[in-house]
Amino acid sequence: MSTPYPPTGPWAASGAPHLPRLALDPTLSHTGLFDGAWWPRSHDIRAELPDVLTAVSAHVGRILRVSLSTTAWDDVPSTVTANGLAVRIGWCATSANTMSLSQSMQDHILLLVVPPDTEPGVAAAAMATASTPNNHTPAAELLGLRPG
Repeated sequence: MSTPYPPTGPWAASGAPHLPRLALDPTLSHTGLFDGAWWPRSHDIRAELPDVLTAVSAHVGRILRVSLSTTAWDDVPSTVTANGLAVRIGWCATSANTMSLSQSMQDHILLLVVPPDTEPGVAAAAMATASTPNNHTPAAELLGLRPG
């Protein structure tokens, strides 16, 4: 079973606007399709990304690079600052519902990105499943999206 970060389940706490709504595979064993899930509150990557990078870094160490699809975000910069350190952002043609965080050339964490306007029950279920070890459910299925 996955443990959300922080353990109290920030997506349910209305008084915690700066805590990222994040759930990570507690083993971070890379045995599933995703290593966790993130549910941002908006499409403003400049506002959203630093907090999630801080949270993930607390578990795995410094994140050097983020790869994401620009289609899901407003005005994607080439870098953001988290914990006083610049993190490079790479734009790629991946799914708008995924984001890769890199610590090195070979060490990546793949997160399911739940769209901000997702219904809370759907978001919570998708996050819990995506952060479960050995889970191989694709993003579209986790989010109840229709293919193509």
